[in-house]
Amino acid sequence: MRSNNKGAALAILLLAAAWPDAGLGQSRGPAVDGPAVLGAPYDVGGTTYTPADPVYYDEVGYAALTDAGSRDGKTVTGEAFAPDSVVGAHKTLPLPAYVEVTALDSGRTILGRLNDRGPMANDRIIALSPGAAAQLGVAAGGAVRVRRVNPPEQERAILRSGGRAAERLPTPAPLLKALRAKLPPAPAHAAAPPVRPAKAEPVARSRPGADFDRPSPPTAAPPPKAPPKAVIPAPAPVKATAPDGRYIVQLGAFSTQARAKALAGRVGGRVEQAGALWRVRMGPFATREAAQAALKTAAAKGVENGSVIPHDGR
Repeated sequence: MRSNNKGAALAILLLAAAWPDAGLGQSRGPAVDGPAVLGAPYDVGGTTYTPADPVYYDEVGYAALTDAGSRDGKTVTGEAFAPDSVVGAHKTLPLPAYVEVTALDSGRTILGRLNDRGPMANDRIIALSPGAAAQLGVAAGGAVRVRRVNPPEQERAILRSGGRAAERLPTPAPLLKALRAKLPPAPAHAAAPPVRPAKAEPVARSRPGADFDRPSPPTAAPPPKAPPKAVIPAPAPVKATAPDGRYIVQLGAFSTQARAKALAGRVGGRVEQAGALWRVRMGPFATREAAQAALKTAAAKGVENGSVIPHDGR
């Protein structure tokens, strides 16, 4: 495991050379979306990852959680890692990029910004910051859908400033069922620890957007290999618990307040503004069972696409 981590650290250091601002530090204020960069293929643990820029990216799998940037508190794009921001890491998509991430247990969907490489485990498709995981309501190993999107500049600016973009409409139950059916088998081993690369000599950087060559690996003799460790099965994913045990029912989000009020009036809900959207919610409820009962009441009145989500206090 140690040798794999050192290989991952070296790969991350080589990747960082592709970004024009990598290693130069991040000035105060919002992050900046420069030209998206791919970078050269890289190897981690005997697996080669080839960055690509697909027109359409839509995958299901399992999420990892990360509490630090891949380069001593920074991302490969040179940004300071902000744990409360809604950001994530991906192995091959261009950086920066924007994705919608859906929790397949609840149908909840958020918008996130990718600004780092990872997770360096083959059975995880995305690594989420604590802020992203909290907004989505998932724990490590949670089943998710990741879809690349092109959001408006207003939402991009919110994410770059460390804020949260408005949640998307809940995923309909038939679509959730179809997405769950596409999931690969749940991983049976513990997730790899976060990569914390050691300091290395600076490497040459290419101009923005240009291809770059990977420098030769260090010639120093590798350290002795650690004795193999037994593989310990990971615990089953645990659903995130709402603060104070409270839950709410979200019934929809609309671009106009009038439509939201009309739906709220039908079911006895309330209307909350979230950015450019108006959300219709019921609750909060002390238990999930009480929230489920309210959801059934709404369904009996013709509102069938609602969902129970943890109450985040907003």
